[in-house]
Amino acid sequence: MEYKYAGVVVNNESIMVDKLFTYKIPEELKGIIQIGHRVKVPFGLGNKLIDAFVLELKEDLEKKIPYIKSIKAICDDFPLFKESDLNLINMMKERYLATYIDCIKLIIPTGITKGIRKKTADLLYVKSPLEGKYCKSPYIEIYNTVKINAGIYTKSALSNNFGYSLSSINTLIKHDILTTEETVIDRLDSRQYNIYSAKVLNDEQQRVVKSILSKNTGKFLLHGVTGSGKTEVYLHLVDKMLAEGKDSIVLVPEISLTPQMVERFKGRFGNNISVFHSKMSDGERFDEWMRIKKGKTKIAIGARSALFLPFENLGIIIIDEEHENSYKSESNPKYDAREVAEFIAERKGCKLVLGTATPSLDSYYRAKLGEFELLEIKNRVDNAKLPNMTLVDMREELANKNKSIFSVKLHSAINETLARGEQIILFLNRRGFSNFVSCRKCGFVYKCKQCDITLTYHREDNLMHCHYCGYREPTQSKCPKCSSKYIKYFGIGTERVEEEVKKHFPKAKTLRMDMDTTRKKNSYIDIYESFKRGEAQILIGTQMIAKGLDFPNVTLVGVLAADLTLNLPDYKSAERTFQLLTQVSGRAGRSSKTGEVIIQTYTPDHYSIQFSLTNDYNGFYNEEIKIREDMNYPPFKEMININLSCKKEKLLISTIKSLGIKIQDFLKSNNEISMLGPCPCAISKIKDMYRWQIILKGEFPFDTAGKIKNIVYEELKDVYTEVKLNLDVNPNNLT
Repeated sequence: MEYKYAGVVVNNESIMVDKLFTYKIPEELKGIIQIGHRVKVPFGLGNKLIDAFVLELKEDLEKKIPYIKSIKAICDDFPLFKESDLNLINMMKERYLATYIDCIKLIIPTGITKGIRKKTADLLYVKSPLEGKYCKSPYIEIYNTVKINAGIYTKSALSNNFGYSLSSINTLIKHDILTTEETVIDRLDSRQYNIYSAKVLNDEQQRVVKSILSKNTGKFLLHGVTGSGKTEVYLHLVDKMLAEGKDSIVLVPEISLTPQMVERFKGRFGNNISVFHSKMSDGERFDEWMRIKKGKTKIAIGARSALFLPFENLGIIIIDEEHENSYKSESNPKYDAREVAEFIAERKGCKLVLGTATPSLDSYYRAKLGEFELLEIKNRVDNAKLPNMTLVDMREELANKNKSIFSVKLHSAINETLARGEQIILFLNRRGFSNFVSCRKCGFVYKCKQCDITLTYHREDNLMHCHYCGYREPTQSKCPKCSSKYIKYFGIGTERVEEEVKKHFPKAKTLRMDMDTTRKKNSYIDIYESFKRGEAQILIGTQMIAKGLDFPNVTLVGVLAADLTLNLPDYKSAERTFQLLTQVSGRAGRSSKTGEVIIQTYTPDHYSIQFSLTNDYNGFYNEEIKIREDMNYPPFKEMININLSCKKEKLLISTIKSLGIKIQDFLKSNNEISMLGPCPCAISKIKDMYRWQIILKGEFPFDTAGKIKNIVYEELKDVYTEVKLNLDVNPNNLT
């Protein structure tokens, strides 16, 4: 069939051009252009040539258009996505209130619109024996070393290895003594990994593998305690897919991706695995995408973006630590990798396995409803025991005049562990920016009277804010519960912890793992491997050390302030506290040595902390799910966050208040959706941009959400160059 017209999406992030534009297909490209091709089109009044992506092909137009521009060229040798990918693009656009171009960029090779291409190099071959005036000793040496046609060098390698100038090398090329040939260079991880042999599965692991493999398709939630051997289950499942000639995607949280999981998968299956994560360069990710496109690898392990790699015969998608926040994108489109994986699995007819020691409430709720098959592993491998858990009430430490960040119990345990030559992890979850306001004597925490969410102190107006409904109240000098004056804006960072460790335990070598120390490309791996080799006795870190890491010599874990996550202004704060405490506790005692975990807190009676002490997920779930239902939070209702930002505060406020009125008017006849705000965001200003938000809570069918999105677009059409929009469905946080 010969198509005359194409519907394209232009590569422009403005919400005002988030639609299909019709272009004529020139004669020379008819029958060649396909859906998924990247093309050059003239756009705008100046007819500037820009990239666009073909989403539709038409034989004729439904209505006459006076003047239609023509496509100028095809950019690539092959389409970057298939017609079948349009379902995924359209689903994400509707579900996450995103633009076409944001969704398309997830599927195409990273960096291709910036000009990233395959990497090439000129390789030099020794063509013939060196004679005459060029027959100087060093050149004969090269010839004798590499023999005829056996030596292959780039110019830089030849120069570096033998110490010759580029001008000398170019002279040899000019006189036909060396010959060149352009070749493609793969930017791959060339490190060698130790063989990680397959282990014999225990009865619980075998039961899980058998249940998953017994079905051609299906969705499974694997709930296994820390140290129960979930990774070995994944390895067996992938091995089975390979035997069947099928492809596998294994997703791992970004923060724990690099060292251990890759180490085990490459140790089991060799280097023929694609690794895909944000610390890689655009060029490296382009190479991995192309390897998969050409069918050169059948396994990908990576962060959430690996979900969109172009596998042809997908057999299984595995999402490890499925409860992790990093599976929810914080940049547009703000998609949830678990939801997208489910969509892909259903359409490609493959298996989906979600694995974790601490399932997200949403996933466990759906398993209870029968939407996922629940599989459980209740014991650690090799009969290893869960660590001994101890709770320290820091209010009592304060009453006993101990103002240190270390309780007497933790201080003593650190000394004893160091004396035994064993290792220690000290965990402090300094996530986010804000401090909560708390009484250090009785543990009272200020909360919103309307939302039951922790209030956050704002220095600029000296008020405590609720970042859900906008409620504010003044700070107080005395605790309303016990009248003490120990009101503190709670906060402590990992750097301070490191200083205190060096002060109290000067002979111990320490490593710190947080955002500041892991900015460089391989810094996470370096810290991980250094601690694994025993080059430090104490590892201090944030949530990136809380999961996925297996150090046999770690026998003590200290949680310095469990309240940091518990008292964040977030309806998920109790869930995250339980998850983090359970996960970080699981780092202790993962070998024959007995592990000990000491948790310091000002709120020892909170149910999330109490249930973590006994590793009682079901007890926690039953308590938390009742609160979610009472408060109409997910999984019972959904949320949409409409976030606007602008350098002009007055313009921002007038725009969002006008938008609020229009949304309220639209919702008059809808009793299923409530609106909170407009109000300032928790972080009210970032990089000179003021920030306000509207939060909607209720049920959002695609058509309703789409109408709300259209109202937002309409309100911003005259100010979109100044007022920036972020739409987020079921946000991880509301900062």
